[in-house]
Amino acid sequence: MTVQLPLVWWLAIALCCVVTLYAVFAALTMPRHGSASQVRAAARRARASKPLPVSVLKPLCGAEPRLYENLATFCEQNHPRFQLLFGVSSPTDPAIAVVRQLQAAYPGHDIELVIDARVYGSNLKVSNLINLAARARYDALIVADSDIAVEPDYLDIVTAPLADSSVGVVTCLYYARSVGGFWPRVGALFINEWFAPSVRVAHSTGSRAFGFGATLALSRATLERIGGFASLKDCLADDYLLARFARDHGLATVLAPVVVATDVIEPTFGALWLRETRWMRTIRSVNPAGFASLFITFTSPWIVFGAVLAFALASGASPALAGTGTTSAAMAALGLSTIGGIIARSVLHARSSASWRTFWRDLPLVPLRDTLLMLQWLAAGFGSHVVWRGVRVPVANAGVAASGQRPAVEVSDGR
Repeated sequence: MTVQLPLVWWLAIALCCVVTLYAVFAALTMPRHGSASQVRAAARRARASKPLPVSVLKPLCGAEPRLYENLATFCEQNHPRFQLLFGVSSPTDPAIAVVRQLQAAYPGHDIELVIDARVYGSNLKVSNLINLAARARYDALIVADSDIAVEPDYLDIVTAPLADSSVGVVTCLYYARSVGGFWPRVGALFINEWFAPSVRVAHSTGSRAFGFGATLALSRATLERIGGFASLKDCLADDYLLARFARDHGLATVLAPVVVATDVIEPTFGALWLRETRWMRTIRSVNPAGFASLFITFTSPWIVFGAVLAFALASGASPALAGTGTTSAAMAALGLSTIGGIIARSVLHARSSASWRTFWRDLPLVPLRDTLLMLQWLAAGFGSHVVWRGVRVPVANAGVAASGQRPAVEVSDGR
């Protein structure tokens, strides 16, 4: 007589299958959003409509690698009328020299440097934004992080949806470029093969609970409706909460098809660990349930786990199986899960790679990347602070209900 496997084994097998199904879904959704054809179509529609004059708010802090090159992409826009506002809090900030260089290189552009040390809350970036917003001349506003590079049609595409009064915030995904050696390459995989696919999966299932610091476009009326940037002055996840507060007022969040570039520059394991653990802990702070479910997104450790289970079933070597029989259904499920997981993870890596050269170069990093993600997720389950630009910041989003609405629950990209 065949003895049935214990329930715990079936639960473990089911989890392996769920992880594989997620990996398959993530691999399939990669080309659906942000494809070249979508971007071209969006650019054509934007050019056919009346473009909105726009003020771009760029809070700066320090001279990051490639800062000039990234900021210059905002000067190379096809948009007919835009203002660029760059803000720093200190007159000795090295980013000032970069902005002066931009002003000299683009004398015909409306570029303003705002040096203002006023602080309004615990989030210094938001204080910078409050100071910048006071200098904005146009009713369409874009907030974009300092390390973002964009294509010439970017302003046209992300401002076009704002013509619809039901739209609150327009945001967009980003892909990572490693600047440096080994650890920046590992960090780029974090964004390209974990974060971005998870957003595409959520978007494909109808979720609009996001808002990314890479781009947040909104109208001045929307900003005033949610209480201005001051409503975020004590919030760590300011980008997501800005979009959430607009949704709390019945305004939609739109994910634009354009995908921008961001730089990963952390040169050491320690620096990368701090950044990515901060990212994970920020997710935990605003969306505990979503954070708890992230375990299904770490594919490689589950593939290994499924292979170990399959070996134990086949050999009967596990003490837990003493006196029990194996079943063909369990073996088939584990076999399909393991093989399917390997194929899906490889396809996801291929679709995230810039070329076949980078595919083969970084393929050995995939198990390391997934395992590191799992360890960071475990570490982020504890602790109440993060380190952001050398400052220890509490993860609790004080003032999160400043809009007068319920607390936010969406995840943050931790930027």
